[in-house]
Amino acid sequence: MSQSQCPPLGFSSKYYHVSESGSCVRQSSFFEGKPVLGQGVGYSVILGFGAFFAFFTSFLVWLEKRYVGSRHTSEWFNTAGRNVKTGLIASVIVSQWTWAATILQSSNVAWEYGVSGPFWYASGATIQVLLFGVMAIEIKRKAPHAHTVCEIVKARWGTAAHVVFLAFCFLTNIIVTAMLLLGGSAVVNALTGVNIYAASFLIPLGVIVYTLAGGLKATFLASYIHSVIVHIVLVVFVYLVYTGSGELGSPSEIYNRLVEVASKSRICEQPVSNYGQSCGPVSGNYKGSYVTMLSSGGLVFGIINIIGNFGTVFVDNGYWVSAIAARPSSTHKGYLLGGLVWFAVPFSLATSLGLGALALDLPITESEASHGLVPPATAIALMGKGGSVLLLTMLFMAVTSAGSSELIAVSSLCTYDIYRTYINPEADGKKILRVSRGVVLAFGCFMGLLAVILNKAGVSLGWMYLAMGVLIGSAVLPIAFMLLWRKANAIGAILGTVSGCVLGIITWLSVASIEYGRVNLDTTGRNAPMLAGNIVSILTGGAVHVVCSILWPQNYDWDTTKQITVVEKETGELPAEEFNEEKLKRAKAWIVKWGIGFTVVIAVLWPLLSLPVGVFTKGYFTFWAVIAIAWGTIGSVVIIGLPLIESRKTIQSVFMGMFTNDRLMEKVEEMNIKLQTIILAIPDAENIYLLEKEKAKKKVATE
Repeated sequence: MSQSQCPPLGFSSKYYHVSESGSCVRQSSFFEGKPVLGQGVGYSVILGFGAFFAFFTSFLVWLEKRYVGSRHTSEWFNTAGRNVKTGLIASVIVSQWTWAATILQSSNVAWEYGVSGPFWYASGATIQVLLFGVMAIEIKRKAPHAHTVCEIVKARWGTAAHVVFLAFCFLTNIIVTAMLLLGGSAVVNALTGVNIYAASFLIPLGVIVYTLAGGLKATFLASYIHSVIVHIVLVVFVYLVYTGSGELGSPSEIYNRLVEVASKSRICEQPVSNYGQSCGPVSGNYKGSYVTMLSSGGLVFGIINIIGNFGTVFVDNGYWVSAIAARPSSTHKGYLLGGLVWFAVPFSLATSLGLGALALDLPITESEASHGLVPPATAIALMGKGGSVLLLTMLFMAVTSAGSSELIAVSSLCTYDIYRTYINPEADGKKILRVSRGVVLAFGCFMGLLAVILNKAGVSLGWMYLAMGVLIGSAVLPIAFMLLWRKANAIGAILGTVSGCVLGIITWLSVASIEYGRVNLDTTGRNAPMLAGNIVSILTGGAVHVVCSILWPQNYDWDTTKQITVVEKETGELPAEEFNEEKLKRAKAWIVKWGIGFTVVIAVLWPLLSLPVGVFTKGYFTFWAVIAIAWGTIGSVVIIGLPLIESRKTIQSVFMGMFTNDRLMEKVEEMNIKLQTIILAIPDAENIYLLEKEKAKKKVATE
């Protein structure tokens, strides 16, 4: 058999060779050789981008302070002034929800299940953000001065519940952080050869610096910049795969190759299982096809994905902090827009890079796929070193942006729920700011240590992603009932959350033992145990809480949550109409209608309408690909442009200050000092002070 006869029809000979026995075999692993990029490139990306964002974001925060008048108090550090507009909130949600798993795991399930994988990843993790918009509005109505979700828990249910939910919030932050660094370090190592443990410590370095300098607002500004880069690279890859690639280049060509991959029983030197699904028809898919939504594996993954991601939204203090930071009139719109734009990231990207890996017949092993190496393999195959640099840049943006959100989430929990609650209730703003920054530094170092421990233990990104719902899913419904149901009581919340977690873990491990005869990382990471554990965890948590609350209703009026106080009052506060009850009720009705509406469309109607098709025709697959391309393109334009449009006045003020009046804010501060020296001697001093400061700002601005 000659080399030219060896590869199956339609596939590249570079991944096949003739063995000594004369049989045709595939390359054993895509990444079996030297890394595509050198270690120098890897360290340059990690340290270079880290240093750039540390400097640039800190510089933007300084500009805002100098020319816009932001006061860097503890409240500003942890809440960004509670005045963030729709576009930036949406951008933050997209950036915060774009993990390493969003880029890597979504393409893994595309490689494993075909077209159903990207869809179930995207829809299964979008609906939580859409529905969380309801919670975001309820915060503005029922706890307008809260800093964290656990502050609200304590105000309503007391100390015992506070401790329980604080533990689950910390666990959520640890799980999310672990997934960020596991995926990031694995890809950096595979592409550049940088030591995986060194990458685990160096990736968070720049994040720590700019978060220390600017707090939540710096995180938001960095998140926007990261979102811009992620979406530009997303559009590049989508158009490359479906229009610009010499090897693929059209939906028609990709469709033909996917049909060929599933139908041809290729010759493999090792057992088929070593290559996952990419060595033949897909087990559990209708007719073994990659181009069908009739996939049992894809559906099971979708259910696990939905349950797990409810936990990492509703129990992640980062989302509550973002809602707290949002302007009331922008909150519901920001979460809806953010969810819809985020849908494009896993859906469009994985429909491109994940299916592209199959269409190119890349010899990716199950181990490589579970560690998130499907997208870099496709990027390298299509663009060589340029593709790997783009993918590495995109991944670094995702990991650091979401990582900065986790830093602030943990910092605010430690500061307000531990330090201010149990250690120093009388702490002033300076002490709180000092503690906040100390926690950012400490948790940033812990992030690297945690990734090293998990890498040593052999835990992969895929395993952690599937397990998260088992561990934290039980807290989802109780934490939602806290703001949505006046009868929800503390006993039910505690019992439901703890018992749901325990029973979920027991079920998870028991099914693994019964089904596979042993309990280890391999068996516990399979679909059946994960599905059982996820379902038991979330349903038990909700059922126990509901039963207890019906038997012993609390009949709460949210009076104590409204009494949560700020440490330092902000100047230039929002007008009173922003907190108008009727206006907020209308906003809630709006997000309920559109949030539930879009949830039904993308999680129920869309998959149901695609089932009668069975195996996609070429025309139907082309239509599917066009949706992915269009959604990715439109979403990218919106998320890049809207924050700039909404912030045009602030941008204009900064440029005017830089080029026309360098001491604008210094003059304002001088006036502040003069006003503050007499503030205590004047009746109703605070209101007069705020009024005079606004007049002073306007006067100086007109000069």
